[in-house]
Amino acid sequence: MKCGTCCSIPKNIQEDYIKRIPLYPEEVDELIKIAENRKIPLKVKEDLVFPDILNNNILVLTYRFILNNSGFCIFHDKEKGCTIQDCKPLACKAFPLAIKRVDAFNLEISIDPSCKWIENHYDLLKNADIEMIKEIFSGEFKKAERFLRKNKKLQLKIKKMEYEKKIKISRQISIENFNKYLQEWDREEITTKKE
Repeated sequence: MKCGTCCSIPKNIQEDYIKRIPLYPEEVDELIKIAENRKIPLKVKEDLVFPDILNNNILVLTYRFILNNSGFCIFHDKEKGCTIQDCKPLACKAFPLAIKRVDAFNLEISIDPSCKWIENHYDLLKNADIEMIKEIFSGEFKKAERFLRKNKKLQLKIKKMEYEKKIKISRQISIENFNKYLQEWDREEITTKKE
């Protein structure tokens, strides 16, 4: 629909709302190249991070976009919509869906209600079961599954690194120490092989 809802802060949301579009480090690398070629300012911020108290490093698993002054992703165009359609981040490709594992047997599917298509087709979706959601959002569902698998791989990689005693993630850390580590420690990006 090219409405930009997925790439912006909805107008009816409070000022302190943070639009969280997670980006993997390898996605950020690609977006930096595109932004440099187009001579537009890309700003990202660390999002999911863990303090590695063994190596005094901050492990960065994801970043997130910092939106422009209008509250939009810098790659959104009012007329064209997303201008990086072929290489947009996985989270964007999955929109408006998100999948998370609840337990070994159950998944939870979230559908972003701010999506204009969802708003316009609410009657179709209000009683939809999983099979109908998979059919309606066939492309997005597959991307949401990939996103879930990638997150699982990152979790397993961290656990493996801990098991091999290459890192040590503190499970109990004060806010003061965490903030201190964020300011003082070097960063290490954690990635998985591309799918």
